[in-house]
Formats: sequence, C-alpha cells, structure tokens
Amino acid sequence: MTDQPMEAGLLARGLVISLESIGRRSGLPRTVTIGFLEQGHDVLLVAASSDDSHWAANLLARPACSVVLRHQRRDYLAIRLDDEQRAAAVSGLILKYGAPAERLGAGPAFRLEPVT
Repeated sequence: MTDQPMEAGLLARGLVISLESIGRRSGLPRTVTIGFLEQGHDVLLVAASSDDSHWAANLLARPACSVVLRHQRRDYLAIRLDDEQRAAAVSGLILKYGAPAERLGAGPAFRLEPVT
C-alpha cells in the first residue's frame, strides 16, 4: 500500500482510499492514495485535481480498479461523472477535506461502483 506513515494512518482510519488501476501505457498495477466520498452503501466518488492526473487517465483508459477502504479490498468499475455530477462531487470533497481539496475540479471525477 504505502510506506509513508501519515498516509498509512489515514488509510487505517478510513479517511482516504488506496486505489489501484492498471497503467494505460505500462499495463502494470499503479496505486494512489486519494480522498473520496461515500455515496450510499457501496458507491464511492473521487475527483482528480487536473486533466493530467495519471490515476484518472488510467481509469479513463481502463475503468476496472480495486480499492482498499477500512482494510477491505474490493473491485470497482469507474464511471466518469458529467459536469453537474462532478461539480457536486468536488463540492462534497472540499467540504470533507477542506482547503487542500480546493484545487479539485480541473480534472475528471468518477463514481466507483462495486463489481458484484
């Protein structure tokens, strides 16, 4: 997952997720620690801060991913949000995480739906 103690602590408390996607060029697993919103019971919302965020580009190329949340690993399918949905997700992320999240909104946002 991560070697950084702060990220490990945030992951352990369920404040962020570890998202693994497949690299669009390398074909290798790539992992990023990011903020999220829970929507309902199993759906997660995530947003990139720019169009050149590698993890977001990977999801656009290959929407299958897996997430570790609260020590549970689960497979998801990333669905790109339209502009209205993205704006709502970004607003929610800013309210949850505060000022560091304010640069969100320039990149794509996704609804992560669990694969059954």
